[in-house]
Amino acid sequence: MFKKDITAGARSKVKSSVQRSLRAKFLETHPGPDRVTLYIADSKPIFFQSMDSPLIPHLRVLHAFPNAMPTVGIDRGAIRFVLSGATLMAPGLTSAGGSLPDAEHALEAGTIVAIRAEGKEEICMVGELKVGTEDIKKKGKGVVMDEGHYLGDGLWKLNFD
Repeated sequence: MFKKDITAGARSKVKSSVQRSLRAKFLETHPGPDRVTLYIADSKPIFFQSMDSPLIPHLRVLHAFPNAMPTVGIDRGAIRFVLSGATLMAPGLTSAGGSLPDAEHALEAGTIVAIRAEGKEEICMVGELKVGTEDIKKKGKGVVMDEGHYLGDGLWKLNFD
């Protein structure tokens, strides 16, 4: 495309409205990295928040207050995938070792939930559901949570001391 030398033609200033339009088109096709706000108290992370998502508690907060939010359970087979940062898939919740709330306490898409592993007491992941729990039960497949904060990730290892 640019094998030959480029010669500049006539130059003119672009109006600010055109600049804004170009910037908007560029950001639409090339979105930048997500901005995350981290809330800290006494040199310890307490909450984090992505640009437009709700506040999500740090796992250490959930370890101190394990019943602070709704919890779903994953089976043993999903543990290694979740702890390596993979997306949480429905089969990990709908199989024999997984657990979802009953219809009376169903959770909607967009709800922040804690993930507990089968046979473990501590919460291993926290994040936002992409699909409601009733839909997870009906379909039994697909992505349930794209990303979240899990044991051993960068936020877990972050140290302010």
